[in-house]
Amino acid sequence: MSAGVYTQREVRRARYAVGAVFAVHGAVTGSFATRVPWIQDHAGVSAGQLGLALAFPALGASVAMPLAGGISHRFGARTALRGLIALWTLALVLPSVAPNLLTLCLALFVYGASAGMSDVAMNALGVEVENRLNKSIMSGLHGMWSAGALVGSAAGTLAAHLGSDARLHHALAAAVLTAAGVTACAWVLDLQPAEDEEPPPRFALPPRSALLIGAIGFCAVFAEGASLDWSAVYLRDQLETSAGLAAACTTGFTLTMAIARIAGDRVVDRYGAVRTVRASGVVAVLGGLLIVFAEHPAMAMGGFALMGLGIAVVVPLCFAAAGRSGANPSLAIAGVATITYTSGLIAPSAIGLLAQATSLMVSFVLVTVLSCGIAGFASVLRAGDRTKRISRPDAAVPDPRP
Repeated sequence: MSAGVYTQREVRRARYAVGAVFAVHGAVTGSFATRVPWIQDHAGVSAGQLGLALAFPALGASVAMPLAGGISHRFGARTALRGLIALWTLALVLPSVAPNLLTLCLALFVYGASAGMSDVAMNALGVEVENRLNKSIMSGLHGMWSAGALVGSAAGTLAAHLGSDARLHHALAAAVLTAAGVTACAWVLDLQPAEDEEPPPRFALPPRSALLIGAIGFCAVFAEGASLDWSAVYLRDQLETSAGLAAACTTGFTLTMAIARIAGDRVVDRYGAVRTVRASGVVAVLGGLLIVFAEHPAMAMGGFALMGLGIAVVVPLCFAAAGRSGANPSLAIAGVATITYTSGLIAPSAIGLLAQATSLMVSFVLVTVLSCGIAGFASVLRAGDRTKRISRPDAAVPDPRP
């Protein structure tokens, strides 16, 4: 794909536009997550049936992600992202109108498919902007996603507190977020396929490079999913804390992740992707050890905070490395995204099954061991290391305008 030569001012504007798209994408997720109890009651499904239905977003994303490259090739990256982000924001309405288990599963499959395709498209454009600015921005973009998710969840919490119908809430949220996302897409880079560029296959297995990079992302997302879903339970059951303190632990984990992502680009620019991820893995391992050996709630809460700090920048840097790992960035990014989505799908249930067979502490021993993999295999991300980058001929040129 080629986008020609842009001035620095235009590339900087594209950076903010892509950041806005990331925030919109996160806001949809936050809006949905807070209304899951209402959706469960409306569809009349049990807890077990809800667990089955909630597997369908990851399934839909895994199936649809490889299609994103072909869509971008056919329509151009800007038009493709505009359509895919609109599809994603509008898909927010579907789960809340599902009247039973079957329709809920179908709605969540479409919801996940649109999430996955727009995820690949916006990450591919984020990598392109990063290349042209010649400095790290992917961590900050994912920080914008986290910020959007926090805003969406805050609005959803307010709507739930007021007892509003989720169908109305999600319809209004979808309208606002669609307008915001489509508007932001007007300023992203307009990547177009070269005349002699072959279209990507409609469906293809991820390249080998994406599998190696995705393995690191798998470890990070496994730790993220385990911490998000089980940190409060860990404090309540293992350390016998109050419900409020247990919930505060999860909030602290989320907060350290968001802060680390927003601040992470400066660290990556100074030390490079490999050293940053290696150090991040060490921090995550230290956090895991604090969790496993905690005898006091403050120790476990500190461990979860360190875990969030340690894994925060890993996935953004995996996407950045995938986007530079071969001739087809979208295919590589789709491969990494599929692996990380799969990890997020299996982590909560794997932790629960292991805890049932042994204990929750043993489950977090597994999380700690996987965190060792982040540090141990960080060199795989050398393709995304900014300290090894050479200038590109189509990078941004100085802006001649005052």
